[in-house]
Parts: sequence; structure tokens; C-alpha cells
Amino acid sequence: MSDRAALLKGIRAWLVFFVVCLVLSGATAFPLVHELRWAESLLRSLSVPEHLPGLMHWIARVRQGLDATDAEYPFVLYGTDWLAFAHLVIAVAFWGPYRDPVRNIWVVEFGMIACAGVVPLALICGPVRGIPFWWTVVDLSFGVFGVLPLWVVRRKIQRLAAT
Repeated sequence: MSDRAALLKGIRAWLVFFVVCLVLSGATAFPLVHELRWAESLLRSLSVPEHLPGLMHWIARVRQGLDATDAEYPFVLYGTDWLAFAHLVIAVAFWGPYRDPVRNIWVVEFGMIACAGVVPLALICGPVRGIPFWWTVVDLSFGVFGVLPLWVVRRKIQRLAAT
């Protein structure tokens, strides 16, 4: 296999990985109420409350909030449907770099900028919305871990463009 073919294969593998993660992240926003009930039940069965009471308190509080919102104001959850949809639409944009990485490197760079944008959003909006700092760190990890595969892809695309 030529160096060019190997680079293209690596780029595509990383892009598929990134897109799958993006789609999974978005798809989990659709069944939020049911997911959180399931997660709370699973964590309780694993004795997490004894080891991480703060986490369980937070999960229970979020579940109660979602249950109340779902019961009284289900239209508010429509916002998370749009969040999920946005993830899916962004994932589709990565078809461009999959097909022609050099020409569509801008999509990868856009994704990297979006990942960087997670940091100020989480650090500003988290405290405003009463999100515990340790959960803000979890949110920050989406930007940090999201940018890593894109950084690898961008470097590989630059190498591909040089060949």
C-alpha cells in the first residue's frame, strides 16, 4: 500500500470513529428521560450511592427535574431533540472530508473550533445553570476528547496534501 493510500485509510478510519461518537452522543439526547431513569437504576444496583453519593445525588436531582419537565412541560424537551438533530447534521458534514480530505479540511478545522467552543460554554453556562464543577469537567472532556481525533485527522490531511 502506498503512503498516500495509507494516509487516506487512516484519515477515513479516524473520521468514522469521530462520526460514530458524534452520532452516539447526539442520539442519546432523544430518550433523555428514559435513559436517566435507566442509568439511575443501574448505578443504584451497582452500589454507587455508597461510593459516590455526590454523583448519585446529582443524577437523582437531574432525573427528578426531567421527570417533572416531561410531566408538566414536555415541549421543553423538544430542545434536546434539536440538540440531537444538530449532532446528526454535523456528523453528515464529515462526509466531505471522508470523500476528499484535502479539499474539505475546513470541515475538520470547523469541528476543532467547535470542540474549543465547548470550553467557554461549559465554564460560563455551567455555573450560571447551577451545574456542579465536577460535571462541568465531564462536559469539558467532550471538547478535549473530541478535538484529539480531529487533530490527528488534520495532521494526516496536511501530510496527504504534501504528497
